[in-house]
Order: sequence, then structure tokens, then C-alpha cells
Amino acid sequence: MGLIDRAKNMLMTPKTEWAVVATEDPDPMKVFMGYVVPWIVIDALCAFIGHGLIWGSGHYGAYAMTWGIYTAVLILVTGGISVWVTALIISALAPSFGSEKSTGRAMQTVAYASTASYVGGILAILPFIGWIGGLFGLYGIYLFYLGLPHTMKTPGDKTVMYMVVSAVCLIVVYMVLMTVLTGVFMGIFGLGALTGAHTLPM
Repeated sequence: MGLIDRAKNMLMTPKTEWAVVATEDPDPMKVFMGYVVPWIVIDALCAFIGHGLIWGSGHYGAYAMTWGIYTAVLILVTGGISVWVTALIISALAPSFGSEKSTGRAMQTVAYASTASYVGGILAILPFIGWIGGLFGLYGIYLFYLGLPHTMKTPGDKTVMYMVVSAVCLIVVYMVLMTVLTGVFMGIFGLGALTGAHTLPM
């Protein structure tokens, strides 16, 4: 299924779409390269345009383009690593919640449940309203809840707790990566002087 069709169906008819996902080959690399990578590239590109060209020209001065590149790289690296780490954690936790352990199915769950966040990330092209895109992630929690019974074969009475634990893991992994990599890339791109004056992109 195409990238846009999968995203549209996941957002508009998630219950039906998760049933379709459950019939697909759970190849984690295929899901990652075919769905996650295109979306984080799109989000990174939007962030580059927003922070480096539209917003950056008036707020970061001579650092505008560098800030845009830094933002894009941070999104690409953090987005890619966090999906893999979270999928591995969710798969490892599966038996504790009466679910089937499978890295491929866990990757499907994380990748497709993140659709709302990926679509919201497009708003980074206009940084002054980019924060609204972050709210899209709330819908992603619901998508995650709907997906677990289909992908991980989670029993109904364990779905909520599995969802909560998984969501916490995703948030923690993302925040830790963001904190560590922000410092690393700030140093690489020589942007340390800007940290006190500007809010870091998310």
C-alpha cells in the first residue's frame, strides 16, 4: 500500500486499516524503510524550510541555514533511532501482557500509530504554529490502542496497560535521545551560543 493511502486510512478508518496491517508481512526493515523513513524525511525537510528559511532568516541571522540543517538532522536521527528502540522494547514486553513477541509486528505498531505525529510534523514548515503539530500525537495514542489487538494479539483486558507502558517507553526514549543528541549536534554545528536565546525544535 502506498504511503499516502496508508496514512489516510490510518487516520480516517483506523479500525479497518489495522485489520489490513495484520495480514501484511511484518518485515521490520520493510516497514521502516517504506513508511518511517519517508515520513521523517518529509518532516525533516519541512523543519529545514521552516527553521532555516522562513523563520530562521529573521531570528537566527547568519546561523539560519545552519540552524535549519541542524533541526533536520536532529529529526532524522532521533526519529529513526526512537522507532527502532521502542519497537524492540514493545516486542520484549509483549509476553508480560499476554501478547505475541515480534519485532516486525512491534515495528508495524509503532510506525503506523505514529502517523498522526508524522502528519503533524509537516506544520514545522511554519514554526510559529509548529507546536500544534505536536498535539497530533495525542491521536497517535488512540491509534496505538486500536492497533495492539491486531498486531501484537493483545487480549482486550491487557490492551490499556500495554498501551500505557508502551507510550511511556516511547516518550522516555524520545526525550532521552533528544536531550543527548541535541547537545551532540549543537556542538557539531557550532550552535551552542544560540541555546539560551531560542527554543529547540521538537
